[in-house]
Amino acid sequence: MKDAVVVGAGLAGLSAAWRLRHWDTLVLESASRVGGRIRSERRGDYWLNWGGHVFAGPGSSTDSLLNEVGVTAVEIPGSLQALSMNGRFLRKGHIATYPLRIPMSFASRVATVRAGMRVVADVARYTGVVRKRAGESGAMRQQRIYDFANERSFADLVGDLPEDAAALFKTTVTRSAGDMDQISAGAGIGYFSLVLGFGQGLNRGIVGGPSTLTESIAAALRDRVQLGAEVAEVVRRKDSVVVRYRQDGVDREVEARTAVLATTADVTHRIGVDLPTELREALGQIKYGPHVSSAFLTDETSARPWDDIYAIAAPKRSFAIALNQASIVRGSESVRRPGGSFMTFSPASLGRALLDKSDEEVVRTHLSDLEQVLGHPGFSDTVVEAEAERWEVASPYAFPGRAKLQPVLQRGADRVFLAGDYLGTLYTETSITSGFSAAQEAASVLATQRQTAGGTALALHKSVPARNAQKRTFA
Repeated sequence: MKDAVVVGAGLAGLSAAWRLRHWDTLVLESASRVGGRIRSERRGDYWLNWGGHVFAGPGSSTDSLLNEVGVTAVEIPGSLQALSMNGRFLRKGHIATYPLRIPMSFASRVATVRAGMRVVADVARYTGVVRKRAGESGAMRQQRIYDFANERSFADLVGDLPEDAAALFKTTVTRSAGDMDQISAGAGIGYFSLVLGFGQGLNRGIVGGPSTLTESIAAALRDRVQLGAEVAEVVRRKDSVVVRYRQDGVDREVEARTAVLATTADVTHRIGVDLPTELREALGQIKYGPHVSSAFLTDETSARPWDDIYAIAAPKRSFAIALNQASIVRGSESVRRPGGSFMTFSPASLGRALLDKSDEEVVRTHLSDLEQVLGHPGFSDTVVEAEAERWEVASPYAFPGRAKLQPVLQRGADRVFLAGDYLGTLYTETSITSGFSAAQEAASVLATQRQTAGGTALALHKSVPARNAQKRTFA
């Protein structure tokens, strides 16, 4: 019997498996690779990236994991607040000034400023809400964040807006994978808080690409990670958990003392067949939006105007944001090396519009818009490799009413513990934090069981000689 089975080898599952590496652990992953929605591939000095791209900094669970695994992350050196809209490219500056610098009608400018003032005022309130308080648990803080402005949508908060004004807000909040009428007002405000740089921002990049982290963990775990293993159901027993799965066309079964379900909420709902009814119902209510991304490797030989820029917001385009994946390389070099790498990211309705398109169509659409966003007609001539990736079930978003589910989701179920980014509001940081928490709970059960078993064995060991002595006495 195994000590623990971890279902899912995404960032949450690998984080849990890493912390359980000193126990007899098995990791089951249905895909042919680890990482889930973390996916990058190294290309010499650069890397192509399609998934998660920014990570939390010092004092975070992410920082702890990176240090433990031995993977380097640095603060992203390029500007995070560039914007291209209506023919104007703003390289730097505070986003609050954008409505005054972007060409738009007077009505749109006024509407943007008015709605922006409401959002900024709420960001100030939100900053107080997310601040850590002495003596409180992470679960208490997370519940408070979910409770903030959770009764209505972000669209309700900003009201009806002219096209250009709506586009400016949309390109920021839809990165959460939900549209403005889908996500809660608090979630949208929270995203603006991150963009404005308040609180625990996600502003670090992993040297070599994000998959450096997930693949390093998998390499350390070795054959404990089984790919192509699709779990059908997880069943609790009195003192164990049975996980049934299919691999290489064969139905298999493994029994363990504990299990961590680090799959998306919909999969956890499906395979956790005997989880408590209230918990399964809560899992069934979690909502996800899609991502469609393209990665572009380039071979230019000279400096480019965007070399000192990381993120370019792109309202009214097929993607919400373009990300200069070469930014980390640019920040560490003394002489500009040839080549580069870009990622384009289409979440929410932008991604939904591309899900049924072929990879070639997605790449072509993204590349055409990217050339216009950069204002560089010859950009496509430098592209030497391009590939699209898509996730229909990508990121969970906080919708109006989401807060009431959190207490149920936090409970878990006996020997089965949950992990995943749907359990919190900080994306990759939530994945890692929830993975750590699930591993800690599993380890607590295992240690207690081992101690109990040890105590029982010791009692038996002491009692046997006594019985033998009696037999010898009466013999």
